[in-house]
Amino acid sequence: MGKRRQFTSEYKAGLVLELIRGERTLGEIASTNQINPNQLARWRQEFMEKAPSVFDEPKTTKARQKAEEEAANEKIRLLKTIGQLTMERDYLQEAQAKQYDNRSFSEVSAHGLTIERRCELLSLNRWSAYRKPPIPNSRKMTREEQLCRRIDYWHTQLPCCGARKLQALLRDEDGLRAGRKLIKRLMDEMGIYAVYPKPRLSKPGKDHKRFPYLLKNKSISFPNQVWAMDITYIPMKHGHMYLTAIIDWYSRYIVGWALSDTLDTAPVMEALTRAMRDYGIPGIINTDQGSQFTSDVFVNALKMNGIRQSMDGKARWIDNVIIERWFRSLKTECVYINEYATPRKLHAGIDVYVKDYNHLRPHQSHDQQTPAHVYTVPFSAGGIA
Repeated sequence: MGKRRQFTSEYKAGLVLELIRGERTLGEIASTNQINPNQLARWRQEFMEKAPSVFDEPKTTKARQKAEEEAANEKIRLLKTIGQLTMERDYLQEAQAKQYDNRSFSEVSAHGLTIERRCELLSLNRWSAYRKPPIPNSRKMTREEQLCRRIDYWHTQLPCCGARKLQALLRDEDGLRAGRKLIKRLMDEMGIYAVYPKPRLSKPGKDHKRFPYLLKNKSISFPNQVWAMDITYIPMKHGHMYLTAIIDWYSRYIVGWALSDTLDTAPVMEALTRAMRDYGIPGIINTDQGSQFTSDVFVNALKMNGIRQSMDGKARWIDNVIIERWFRSLKTECVYINEYATPRKLHAGIDVYVKDYNHLRPHQSHDQQTPAHVYTVPFSAGGIA
């Protein structure tokens, strides 16, 4: 049995800060550092919970402050020295592992070192540093990741396809051979069903709360009367993310959204909190039966704000069709054609798409008016409070 790995606080903080910067997904960072993704997610949660305590330090005298500053500066100096030595050690280890020579200078990662220092460590002339580096190899997707990506694409394009037709599309169009049972299993895991691309990203527990569907035969005639809320799988060039979005049912205006690399309640609450802060309190919020929407945190938040909770029937995609149609448009017009490489670029791309959709895209159902116009006109006219 191997020895259990130990991680320093500095090492954990470095990975969490890299995750927060959004240049790589949680899965990529965990894979590169050979860490369980759930463990990295726990580190991030602990980091965010303890962050406010940094600003809770009591006031001290000038002498104590000076002593603390000197101690902090010394600690920083020591950490920089340790960090420099660590980078140099890692660089030398990688160079040795790759049987480095002066013809393959660019094949060894820089590890944060300057070109001059790297040449000094390897006793090489500087000319080795100026050869054109090759294109770095990306992490190869697993076979199941490839299948999930293409299943999501084909289901968005052809929502009526079941496992049999998807098997043929994957084979004939993508050159991917897979058994029908494997495709069906992946569809179940992604929550995708024939007739419409409905990613059911979380499955309810046996004792989860259930709420009636309140929109049957209901006339929806003004903004903030009903909001629809759901989560969808977003494929990326390396890995995937999950998008939580909220749409005003009447105007088709996107009032809130949040990206996350994990399926939990936090991004759902983030999207809801921002939407209520920016656009007020709706009368009803309609969701599916996912565990995020039946959690105590979400249910209590709606109760505290006097919002009635409506919930789709089991496997009833039509009950929340408004948000499903928007997800389809987003993937077809934004996600698939761009293949975003990092969470930060994905976030920026979705932000632009949402703004254009809200303010520039006309809707036939509203006499070619934009969702923003339809959403704001009743309020500005004083007709709806």
